[in-house]
Amino acid sequence: MTYALVNPALMTWSRRRAGLSAADLAASIPVKEDKLLAWEAGASQPTFRQAQQWAILAHIPFGYLFLEEPPREELPLPDLRTIGGMPPQKPSINLLDTVRSVLIKHEWYLDYLKEQGAAPLPFVGRFSLGASIADVVADIRAVLALDGSHQPANQDEYLRQLISGADAAGILVMRSGIVGTNTHRKLDVGEFRGFAISDRYAPVVFVNAADAPAARLFTLVHELAHIWIGSSGISSVSPLASRQEEMFCNAVAGEFLVPEVDFSRVWKPEEEWRQQVLRLRSVFHVSRLVIARRACDLGLISREDYTQYYIAALNEFRAEEKKGGSFYRTAGAKNGKRFSRAVLSETLSGRLLLRDAGKLLGMQPSKVRSFAERVDE
Repeated sequence: MTYALVNPALMTWSRRRAGLSAADLAASIPVKEDKLLAWEAGASQPTFRQAQQWAILAHIPFGYLFLEEPPREELPLPDLRTIGGMPPQKPSINLLDTVRSVLIKHEWYLDYLKEQGAAPLPFVGRFSLGASIADVVADIRAVLALDGSHQPANQDEYLRQLISGADAAGILVMRSGIVGTNTHRKLDVGEFRGFAISDRYAPVVFVNAADAPAARLFTLVHELAHIWIGSSGISSVSPLASRQEEMFCNAVAGEFLVPEVDFSRVWKPEEEWRQQVLRLRSVFHVSRLVIARRACDLGLISREDYTQYYIAALNEFRAEEKKGGSFYRTAGAKNGKRFSRAVLSETLSGRLLLRDAGKLLGMQPSKVRSFAERVDE
């Protein structure tokens, strides 16, 4: 039997990094807990198969177990989540792996665009932080071809309309609530709600789909605002955000979805705010949560009231969240229509192997052709 001469310190580091107890990891490999602890103490070694299982369960490359010391892990994008001057907590492995996965797709897409001879997108970084909020909002609307002639019936239609406009403009819009296809690795909305990659050729917006649907609408516009000011980074989209970029993008999202002039005209200080939220959602064609967020940002309700309202909405969504759904529709949202079409075009033309297309899209190679037939669902 061949044993793997792994570094015991890396075994302990990787287990703790993944948030796994010795008992849980031992049960999954499976071995007795005492044996696993002996590996970590350096008293014995796992077999190669056991070490490979360890790496899979701990979400690390197999080679990490042979390093002399743990690798330095930092977010490859700026972290904009500072609140009240306090730095955010160390990023989780779920956040790190999600960002890395999107960056791999972004790199491939950039190479694809170069081969196509694509031109830079003029709206990326068009404004600075000193720009007028109204000017940024108007420009986003113009680029997304939202002329106001068609009012969305509800928040779902509004979200689809915005994503479709962004996709047509050249922006990669990706949405997921899990890491890859692993439903056991859920993204935490308390850690981040989205991020943006402000690239002149291939801007990317990622929205954490583990959030309440109504909150995703605000996050999408917030991240689009990052593209317009040329700012990449991880966002919490919190009303308490203290970084200038985050406050600016919050203001753009609020004005985009619920213009202050119109809102002030219909808000009645004498009316109970929860009742007003219900009344005004039909006026602005957005959800009650977006209305509550706007009232909070304008100082009409307290941040504490909004936070409680948001948590209740998030818990309600989680309680009603349906499992399953269309695999291909989920894959389309996770990868974005624009990225998916590019990968499928290269695959069906024979320039990209099915194996490589499957890796980029996060699916078995055997499903790629079926996905090509249903990508526009």
